[in-house]
Amino acid sequence: MPTTTKGKSEPVAAKKAEKTEFSKETYLYWYESMQLMRKFEEKAGQLYGMQKIKGFCHLYIGQEACASGAVSALRKGDKWITAYRDHGHPLALGTDPKAIMAELYGKETGTTKGKGGSMHIFDKEHNFMGGHGIVGAQVPMGAGIAFAEKYNKTGNVCMTYMGDGAVRQGAFHEALNLAMLWKLPVIFVIENNGYAMGTSVQRTSNVHELYTLGEAYDMPSEPVDAMTPEAVHIAVAKAAERARAGEGPTLLEFRTYRYKGHSMSDPQKYRTKEEVEQYKQRDPIEVVRQTILDKKFATEADLEAIDNKIIQQVDESVKFAEESKFPDVSEALTDVYVQTDYPFIVD
Repeated sequence: MPTTTKGKSEPVAAKKAEKTEFSKETYLYWYESMQLMRKFEEKAGQLYGMQKIKGFCHLYIGQEACASGAVSALRKGDKWITAYRDHGHPLALGTDPKAIMAELYGKETGTTKGKGGSMHIFDKEHNFMGGHGIVGAQVPMGAGIAFAEKYNKTGNVCMTYMGDGAVRQGAFHEALNLAMLWKLPVIFVIENNGYAMGTSVQRTSNVHELYTLGEAYDMPSEPVDAMTPEAVHIAVAKAAERARAGEGPTLLEFRTYRYKGHSMSDPQKYRTKEEVEQYKQRDPIEVVRQTILDKKFATEADLEAIDNKIIQQVDESVKFAEESKFPDVSEALTDVYVQTDYPFIVD
């Protein structure tokens, strides 16, 4: 069973979220943002089954609040980096769904011109510093980005996401040590969906409450109920305020859940259907939808109009990807190597 089950410490941000009021605009952003991620990912899964999308494909379905709740707590100049489950993050940040879908297709109009594919979405315009395929490699990179922000005195922070399996990497601990030593403006986020590929946290670590790993470095650390964007927003806002004040990093354990397999090739034999259904009872999109209706921020008709707009967006992204061209073979080395005047570089 994943670490979000009973017997674990109650996330601090969950308690605060119950007492915090958020605006109509924020709730509507959360709903539209999370629904766009969900519909986009559902379509991507369908297209993968049709072999329109090839290679690796890791869906974000169920974890949408981890991204949307954080975006609403940040400001425009803040940076963002994550692992290879990376379609949802740029969508939450505002990247055009057409460019992401084209990248999944391997087309030249994609976010990395068709060369990165599913695991390497990148969008400089929206400060998304990429999805990264090597487990844990983005963690020290996030610390490095934060170092640059501090050096340049921008006041920006860097959100650095990883999966629960990545905390087993030595680079995770090296990054946390240096981030605290240099008081870097970085927010480390463990998206703990309970399973590193198909292996539960209980079978891979003596430490089940992953946020406590930050305590070894005297880093402020806490668990967050990441099935709600409210709790995510509160935790991230607090960590960002600390970082901007020059007080250094924070480690947040986002306790979440993915409804689909680790990747499209995952048969999911390591968990029961009952477990998945249990978590679907707290689907973040449905919970936010009901909150919007209860608070009379929008009507059923209003939300249906948003749903229809999103479905049209996703359909347009597929059409765009289908009609785009594959990159020419002459582009194979473009953006890979840089021409320099250094004497040790041979033309």
